[in-house]
Amino acid sequence: MSSDSKRSPDHTWSIGELAERAGVTVKTVRFYSDRGLLPEAGRSAGGHRRYGPEALDRLRLIRSLRTLDLPVPEVGRILDEEDTLEDAIAGQLRELGSRMAALRWREAALHLLRDCAPEERVDRLRLIGAMTTPPSTAPLARFWRRWLPPRLPPRLVATIVEQAVPQPPADPTPSQVLAFARLHAFTSGDCRGTDRGQPAAHRSDNGYRPAVLYDGLIEAFALASPELRAQRAPHQGEALDCFVSAYARACGARDTPAFRHGLSAQLAADPRIDGYWRLVAELSDPSQPTPGAAHDWLRAALVEGELTVHEPVMRGQS
Repeated sequence: MSSDSKRSPDHTWSIGELAERAGVTVKTVRFYSDRGLLPEAGRSAGGHRRYGPEALDRLRLIRSLRTLDLPVPEVGRILDEEDTLEDAIAGQLRELGSRMAALRWREAALHLLRDCAPEERVDRLRLIGAMTTPPSTAPLARFWRRWLPPRLPPRLVATIVEQAVPQPPADPTPSQVLAFARLHAFTSGDCRGTDRGQPAAHRSDNGYRPAVLYDGLIEAFALASPELRAQRAPHQGEALDCFVSAYARACGARDTPAFRHGLSAQLAADPRIDGYWRLVAELSDPSQPTPGAAHDWLRAALVEGELTVHEPVMRGQS
């Protein structure tokens, strides 16, 4: 007997007949029907559900959408044309990308634990266990907002945080997992410790205008970056002049040899966060120098300039 001959005189099917034609169970048809995804054509005299031919096409579409792992509510919105299939696919791709990134981080973490010395395993497990996979950059951003001087303009804080906080690699190596875990541990602590204290320019009692300073430092770092990429030794020039000028303007001084001498001494005495920048360098593109590397290059250029100024005097005294 053909499938059409089984159809009732009113051209509808029972729930079992629809399930048979669609190749699914009665339970599946009832599930989608109960959730409003599969409208009934009516009820039989005995109160049983009846479905028209359009229900078969709709059921097949529902099954196709579900094979994409779309949640039932989202399938309903697509069927009701509240959402587009394109938006649903884009959302699924984003979610799948997040899952795959988490799996890659977990795999790299497992390799890190497997391949380390037994005496290192507990410490590394503690570091990895303290962060999510893939890790969040929120603790790093909070660290910078605490560490920066207060009352900086929001747009300046946003620029600094964007440049200072590395994004987790999508496909990390075991060493990068360890670097990010150590960054997470470093930035989750109290930033007022001796190795993470505030530079003199952050303290308002020194008369600095931090917003002026950081605006100038961002420009100086941008000028120094090509020198770092070219692996040139620290030297005097536009980048150093911009660097010194940022400090001079921030405290209302002039760029003089005496000011440079005092600035060199101040920067040598300032608290440093070298450990942070070393870890960031492990996570960053080598062709993009970190602000920490640019700052170190400019400090070395300042010291080099100091030596150049004093060399003729030393020779004249010898």
